[in-house]
Formats: sequence, C-alpha cells, structure tokens
Amino acid sequence: MSDQGARMILDRFRVTDRVAVVTGAGRGIGAASAVALAEAGADVVISARTESQLADVAKQIEAAGRRAHVVPADLNDLDTIAGLADAAREAFGRLDIVVNNVGGSMPREFVRTKPHHLEDAFHWNVSTAHALTRAAVPLMLEGRTPGGPAGAIVNISSVMGRVSGRGYLAYGTAKAALAHYTELAARDLAPRIRVNAIGVGSVATSALELVLDDEGMRTTMERSTPLQRIGEPEDIAATVLFLASDAGAYVTGKVVGADGGLDQPNLDLGFPDL
Repeated sequence: MSDQGARMILDRFRVTDRVAVVTGAGRGIGAASAVALAEAGADVVISARTESQLADVAKQIEAAGRRAHVVPADLNDLDTIAGLADAAREAFGRLDIVVNNVGGSMPREFVRTKPHHLEDAFHWNVSTAHALTRAAVPLMLEGRTPGGPAGAIVNISSVMGRVSGRGYLAYGTAKAALAHYTELAARDLAPRIRVNAIGVGSVATSALELVLDDEGMRTTMERSTPLQRIGEPEDIAATVLFLASDAGAYVTGKVVGADGGLDQPNLDLGFPDL
C-alpha cells in the first residue's frame, strides 16, 4: 500500500501549514470557508470590502490556532483581486489554495435585465475568478514536486448555472459560465493544479435575505428542495474543504452540487412574468 493509502482517512481532510486565499470572506460562505480551512490547519488570506467583518473572521481563524492576513479591498477591481496572490506570498511565503467566492447579481425580471447587467454579472462572477487564479498559478507551482499535493482552486458557482428560475437571467448565465470555466481551466492546469467548483443551492446568507425575511417565499424555497431546508454556510464550507484538501486529490474539473438535492426547482418567488 502507498504512503498516501496508508494514511488515516481523516488525515486527508487536513491542510496543515498550507496557505489559502478566500475572497468575499467577510461573511456567509466566504467566512465559513476561511474558518473551516483554518480549523483544518491552513493560514488564510481573507479579503472583502468591509474591514470590521474581516476582523471578526480573523479572530475565529486565530482562535483555531492559525494565522490570518486581512486585506480590505474592492474585489471588483481585477488588479486588486489579482494582488491577493502576492499578498499570500508576502504574508506567508507560499500559496496552495484559492477559494473564488466573490460574485452574485441581483434578481430582476427579463425586461429589466439590460445588456450591461449581463456584462456586470460576468465580470463579477467570472473575470474576478480568472484574475486571481491566473495570478495564483505561478505561486502554486513554485516548489511543487511531481507526485506531491496539487494546488487547489475552488470556484463558488450556483445551482442556477444549470437549472431555470424566473428572475435569474444574468446571475444564472454568469454562474453557468463559471462552471464551464472550471472545466476548461482544470484541463489546462492538470496535473499540478486541481480546479473544481461548487454548485451552491439556497443558503442562508445575506444574499438571500429577501427570501429569508418573507415567510411565504422561504416556505416555497424549502418545499422545492428535496432536503426540505435552506442550507447553512458551513454546508458549503465542508465541501470547500473536501475539494481543497487531499480528500479531493482525485477530483478535478467537476462542479459538485451542494444544493439540498435541487434539480428542477420551482423558483418562481413572485417576479413578474416579464
């Protein structure tokens, strides 16, 4: 049996002394992912717009016994988000894991979705991920030996990239693009860097406040989900850890669904027909 096979299975979920960058890490999925990686042994560069939120996440990372490097920034700027790769090297001397979590787009009915809304959604969900990934690749390759642990990119996509739902034209199109970007980048970067994505379902974050605060809309969403509940950020963070760690060492180019079983949902939550 190989040394890898002889390891206890739980050891594969450890990322001890690796370095991660997590974008959109001030709250929600990004914050939960940063803390999960720290609890599994990583030092983490965390970035988002709001410094006070990042400070709270940094405290949780440090409570787990790891180091946090806080970078408050407007991550919609491509040069700024690409600079997080160098920030990781300057703070911790290496880079092993990137979680491209920034993204999103406000729902709006078809006739109110202008071309610039599509362009903005693509920029925020795909171009930002590419800018950071492209900057991270040379650092991930430094010092890596054949057969050693691969670098890991995890993109946060959405179930709306593969199913239909009224009001999600720009968002769903951008997330579908991010999913296919993942497949293409995985082919380009194999075997030394793995690239995967998570098709996130309905998760209790600030992005879902409109639904969470409306009992009728929340009930509709819960009933459309086979597991009959809205997910928690930690549900996604656990999937991030799997894909970022050696537990996912034989997985690349995949979009892993963490969506409560959502397949063909009824997501007509009250948006007008057009």
